[in-house]
Amino acid sequence: MDFLTLWSLLGFLFAVYAVTANDSIQTLGTYISSNRDIKWYWMFGYMGSIFLFTMIQGFSINDPAFGRLDKFEPITIQWYHALAPLVLVALTRLKIPVSTTFLVLSVFATSIVMEQMLIKSFVGYAVSFVFACGSWYLISKYFLYEGEKGNNKYNNYWRVAQWLTTGWLWSTWLKHDLANIMIFLPRYSMVQSFQFQLFVVSIMLLGLAFMFYERGGRIQEIVLSKTNTRYVRSATLIDLVYCFVLYYFKEVNNIPMSTTFVFMGMLAGRELGIWLSIGYGKLTYTDRHKKAIFPMLYMDFLRLMLGLMISVSLAYGIQWYSSL
Repeated sequence: MDFLTLWSLLGFLFAVYAVTANDSIQTLGTYISSNRDIKWYWMFGYMGSIFLFTMIQGFSINDPAFGRLDKFEPITIQWYHALAPLVLVALTRLKIPVSTTFLVLSVFATSIVMEQMLIKSFVGYAVSFVFACGSWYLISKYFLYEGEKGNNKYNNYWRVAQWLTTGWLWSTWLKHDLANIMIFLPRYSMVQSFQFQLFVVSIMLLGLAFMFYERGGRIQEIVLSKTNTRYVRSATLIDLVYCFVLYYFKEVNNIPMSTTFVFMGMLAGRELGIWLSIGYGKLTYTDRHKKAIFPMLYMDFLRLMLGLMISVSLAYGIQWYSSL
């Protein structure tokens, strides 16, 4: 491809795999875990068509990053820029929920933009935690007892609702995180090239297909460890709440944020909301459930902070090296 340098091509390929594999737990994790009886290629066909439609939207406005790169000046990609998504590949295989936004985009960001990204992401974690905790306290106490598996005659209706909800979430998430991949590619006039568009879409569809074939990969275990994420009803509500929070922050401004922070905050708030609703007044059950969930949430948060420290350290290290 004559419009790509070696390092931008490698950075793009690493980013496609790493972003798709790492962030699959956010948008498609519960979808995959609760549709174990569906062949992977049917799920890929549905989500792939939504991806294709979203990309056509982006190319039609000459901005497949949907404004998320407005504060990032185009630069010539060097070997150390391609290093960031390669590190992300390694951390993904270690089941560490790294923020792809911090690990990839922070390498290209100024200190001011990085500060704005950090603030928006931590606010996103807090908002999603509080919103999810309140939502699941009410859901589990008055609407849907989360101790049930959801195997009833209405399960097919829940499945239809889940596929529609996850499709909306997938499209919303793409408009956030496509910037993490597009940062390695030429912008503006080159986006209008059909050759460019076909190349980008084909590679990303292959990455998506591989992720579905792997059923989410090793990092999927973070989703599977949470209460009832294997069941369609619970998975539908998780995706719906997550999409509302993500859509809100998408509309606030064009500053990129860590969707991983939002998702992990939502899972933590959900677990606490369920504990408060079904454990309240039952001392034995509450203590047992507390012992089960708090170490898990603690470890998830530590992994998230570890990923953040690695991301920021790598970003500042690369910026220091490039200034020499």
